[in-house]
Amino acid sequence: MSRLAAEFAMKDLGPLSHFLGIHVQRKGDKMFLSQQVYAKEIIDRAGMSSCKPVATPIDTKTKFGSNSGSDFDDSTLYRSLAGAFQYLTFTRPDICYAVQQVCMHMLAPKVDHWNALKRIIRYLQGTSSNGLTISASVDFYLRAYTDADWAGCLDTRRSTSGYCIYLGPNIISWSSKRQSVFSRSSAEVEYRGVENVVGEICWLCNLLLELHKPLTTASLVYCDNISAIYLSGNPVQHQLTKHIELDIHFVRDLVQCGCIRVLHIPTRFQVAEIFTKGLPKVLFDDFRSSLSIRPPLASTAGG
Repeated sequence: MSRLAAEFAMKDLGPLSHFLGIHVQRKGDKMFLSQQVYAKEIIDRAGMSSCKPVATPIDTKTKFGSNSGSDFDDSTLYRSLAGAFQYLTFTRPDICYAVQQVCMHMLAPKVDHWNALKRIIRYLQGTSSNGLTISASVDFYLRAYTDADWAGCLDTRRSTSGYCIYLGPNIISWSSKRQSVFSRSSAEVEYRGVENVVGEICWLCNLLLELHKPLTTASLVYCDNISAIYLSGNPVQHQLTKHIELDIHFVRDLVQCGCIRVLHIPTRFQVAEIFTKGLPKVLFDDFRSSLSIRPPLASTAGG
């Protein structure tokens, strides 16, 4: 603290309890981050404080185009709530994919899009007290999971890729995003997903280096597509992959120097699927637990 104070104008306010609307609860060697009050405000703003909760934030088969159904009559309310959801994803990565889907239609929302947004609110109604748990650990390495939904966008046929990155047992970075270019095969879209998460890992490695905590082991990237894994390690450039040559060399160079290892994982254990598609309740609950999204620490201890 004294070294920081020598460089920056700062004041010690004691143990952290609130930060930018995020409530911080400490218990032993664990820290629980929650936005329960903020989630309740969103529910009240939508006028759904008495709605019935649902088990998942998005349906397994729901995919909407820009022309799905008739126009919604209050686009300002839609955009306000969709924008509010984005800040909630700071401690609730379990709604990241659902929020990404409704945010794609903020310009001209339809009734079907509004119904999808209301489903997120109904999910929050039953899980508003949930938050992100971070615990102390001696493990100091990065591991990542990446997945993609090939040509899932009904309007552009672009793909959605998602990833999550753990430092030891704690999730520290996650993303659900539609890719900016069209991919001609599932192997290509999965490999672009690998490239995205490897880029994030490189940034995290540089951040840790600046904090004088450099990594001493290779970072692990788990992907469920065999072809994407072969592309990351095979030095032979196939004719069909020349159009993504820069992405391939970026990842491959890091693999060859030992900074990154791209490994296969069965789809059943691919946590990143929660960022690319709607999942059935059992699988969703399993992956949500893997993201360390749980009820408050006091409730867990009392149970």
